[in-house]
Amino acid sequence: MPSPVFNKMNTVFIHVSHLKTSVKWYSELLNQEYKMSEVKNPVYNLNIHGETGLTLDAGPEGTEKQIAANPHPIFNFHTEDIKEAYEFVKELGYTIDSPITSFEDFSFFTIKDPDGHVVMICTG
Repeated sequence: MPSPVFNKMNTVFIHVSHLKTSVKWYSELLNQEYKMSEVKNPVYNLNIHGETGLTLDAGPEGTEKQIAANPHPIFNFHTEDIKEAYEFVKELGYTIDSPITSFEDFSFFTIKDPDGHVVMICTG
């Protein structure tokens, strides 16, 4: 019997403790405009190019999620220029978790979001 589950990523959920803080952080990282007045719990969908979406999920109004961040990245954002991306993140004042690591065919570094989730920025 063929699987009714498609071989396709639909949406990545990032569980956050403070939705507005995370919307600001991810929007600035991705150079996206946002209106804080339109940010309302429980979720905020970022405008991501391609098929896979990115949803920040803070849970129902009046509750605060207890976040246990994974110490390893579970997704990455792409860049064509790793050094420029690194300097951009540095200028934003974001927490840089690892320096640029380069291999023959790709380079990466990691940063931490406000809840401590590790996000990878990489080429290739």
